[in-house]
Amino acid sequence: MKLQSLNKGYAIRTLSPKPNGSAKLKIPKTIRSCATKQDLRGQSVAIIGLGKSGRAAARLALARGASVLAFDQNPNFGLLEQDPIFGRLGNDNGGLRTILGQFDGELLDNADRVVVSPGVPLQNYGLSSLLQLGKQVMSELDFAAEILPKSIKILAVTGTNGKSTVVTFAGQMLSHFGIETFVGGNLGSPLSEAAFQCLQPHSLKPKFKVAVVEVSSYQMEIPNKCFCPSVAVVLNLTPDHLERHRTMRDYAVTKCRLFLHMTDAKLGLLCFGNQYLNEAIMESMNELNLAWIGATPGVKIDMEAKMASFEVPALGVNSQLQLGAMNTIGIHNYHNAAVAALSVVGLNVGLDIEDIGPSIEKLRAPPHRMQIVCKDIHGVTWVDDSKATNVEATYAGLMGLKRQKSLILLGGLAKVLDGQKSNGFEQLIEPLKYHRCVITFGSSGTLIQKTLSENGLSIPCIRAVNLKGAVSWARRMAEHGDTIVLSPGCASFDEFRNFEHRGMFFQELAFSSC
Repeated sequence: MKLQSLNKGYAIRTLSPKPNGSAKLKIPKTIRSCATKQDLRGQSVAIIGLGKSGRAAARLALARGASVLAFDQNPNFGLLEQDPIFGRLGNDNGGLRTILGQFDGELLDNADRVVVSPGVPLQNYGLSSLLQLGKQVMSELDFAAEILPKSIKILAVTGTNGKSTVVTFAGQMLSHFGIETFVGGNLGSPLSEAAFQCLQPHSLKPKFKVAVVEVSSYQMEIPNKCFCPSVAVVLNLTPDHLERHRTMRDYAVTKCRLFLHMTDAKLGLLCFGNQYLNEAIMESMNELNLAWIGATPGVKIDMEAKMASFEVPALGVNSQLQLGAMNTIGIHNYHNAAVAALSVVGLNVGLDIEDIGPSIEKLRAPPHRMQIVCKDIHGVTWVDDSKATNVEATYAGLMGLKRQKSLILLGGLAKVLDGQKSNGFEQLIEPLKYHRCVITFGSSGTLIQKTLSENGLSIPCIRAVNLKGAVSWARRMAEHGDTIVLSPGCASFDEFRNFEHRGMFFQELAFSSC
């Protein structure tokens, strides 16, 4: 292990890969809280965006003793002060006020701090200007981390694809050994929920030993000051969310902010060979033990042998893990399980690679990630991969289905690519050749069909108007033993609220055949 000096005067403790390694609110009263630590008593907190993360942050702010002004541009949201969840925090709601739609910007100027939900771009609400003026503007993630007990070890996972599955697998591994674990963040429960639970009077000791946190790039647009993982992972980086990040360079820099406050006692895992990430990691301001996904020191996966090899001298790790017992669909999940295993070992909670072996067969992928829905009366298996919201995620799923003749449903709202004229679907020509047919649907369905046809697709490609129509075509064309796979490669917003809504709609259609 050597200390490698990098540009800009920063340094990262790197494990070099071997050459062949493959603004105050005028609110008079504060809600009385059940929290034992009201560190924000007398302060005002503005919460921007009232989705799941914003609501959790608002409840946490109240529990910390603050008065809260909650904003959302959607005029159809319900008022938080009318929600029993917030009312139970105290008998007096004078410390909570919800403002929907348009608002007076002076209200933010007068707040002691502003907490921003991940779904809110910094261009909205004048947030960029507030940051430039030195206002205390922070992410929901950082707001939660500020109050989490320091004894809780954080495993943070980001990347364009696979992060939900790696987080889920890591949580399952830890739970298998009886280690109290919070699993959430961008997946499931926001980190503010974990922080809120740790503030309850009965929490004489931390409720969790480990927090496994999925982190999106949106959650790191505002550089964090308190969120400091014990293990941080950047799985991969491919074009996505560029309507917000603009360029791949900016996207990579945002992802690598996960490493900003880590020290040499902590482990960073970075995918090997990505130019954008290699350049972005130079902006990390501290020393850290950096290992690789796909090279050594780090973890390498032999897909054919279903074996992961680990070599990380800084952790004293040099071993192998057999992955053949996994019951999840798709060989890409061998990769996800191996990364999860090394991440768990890096937490230093008393587990080594050999310990993790028995948990492999118990791993289950999260919903809408190559999820087997059912096998119908005609012998056709239905698989929900609605979480595949970009081409790379669909590609990974298809590569794991080479031995299973399938009907692939592609469509929705195609993503913006960085400086490219192509929509990227030509990348799927090779893995699609193993399957029965493609059915496209949604607002980008015609474009996807055209791209595939012009690039030499060798199997039939049918165009449906919407997902329901695509499923109808798939039912008619499927043969006994086939698999119908929803792996859209697109966002869902042309027809659905989110990928979960799309996946549940697909599952309902599947169950009607089972």
